[in-house]
Amino acid sequence: MAAEREPWLVIDPKPLAGDPCFELFPALNNRWDDLEATGDVPKAIRRRFDLMVDVVGLDRERAIGWTLARILQNVLWDLAAGEHQVEPVQVAIAGVLMTPRV
Repeated sequence: MAAEREPWLVIDPKPLAGDPCFELFPALNNRWDDLEATGDVPKAIRRRFDLMVDVVGLDRERAIGWTLARILQNVLWDLAAGEHQVEPVQVAIAGVLMTPRV
């Protein structure tokens, strides 16, 4: 996180200590255009989620629960800020995670 104006620069850090499953949502939400570019967003979401769960060695059901909780937290913040709709990205991710794997 080196920067030109300062040797080290961190913008809006959110240090947390807790369950690692809490941190999956930002990685699912990040680079959304890449997921859309696959032509199969649900499959791309599931693949990204499964890769993170497998590589990190997380309990899948726990990771789903925390990710859905994180989405709910974001929705509540948005509603408190005056939003009237849930972000489509959050709806897509939640929908995939709530759909049983076949």
